[in-house]
Amino acid sequence: VQLQASGGGSVLAGGSLRLACAESGRTVSISSYTMSWFRQAPGKEREFVAAVDWSGSSKWYEDSMKGRSTISRDNFKNTVYLQLNSLRPEDTAVYYCAALERWRGTATITRASSYDYWGQGTQVTVSS
Repeated sequence: VQLQASGGGSVLAGGSLRLACAESGRTVSISSYTMSWFRQAPGKEREFVAAVDWSGSSKWYEDSMKGRSTISRDNFKNTVYLQLNSLRPEDTAVYYCAALERWRGTATITRASSYDYWGQGTQVTVSS
């Protein structure tokens, strides 16, 4: 599984970005995987942002991202999206997408160590 994240950039506070994560190897379908976004700011640990189950019907968000972000997926395009709105300077980080091949319960989806595959990350910079 090769995940390619894109869509990052520099925006002013209050702005929006739409991140995308595609399986770029064209040999594996991620339609059965739980897909998530994490982020990592300089000097900080990688933290959970949002997750979506294989069907797109169940979604989970980190508390500070609820109401400001939406995770979605298009299994025909083998792509997962993260819409970020009302961005704040503290959202500045490298955003990573991750794939979980085998469901292990909701308690595990916020842990970076649970995931089997990672993309390379895309930088999001929010200035005030």
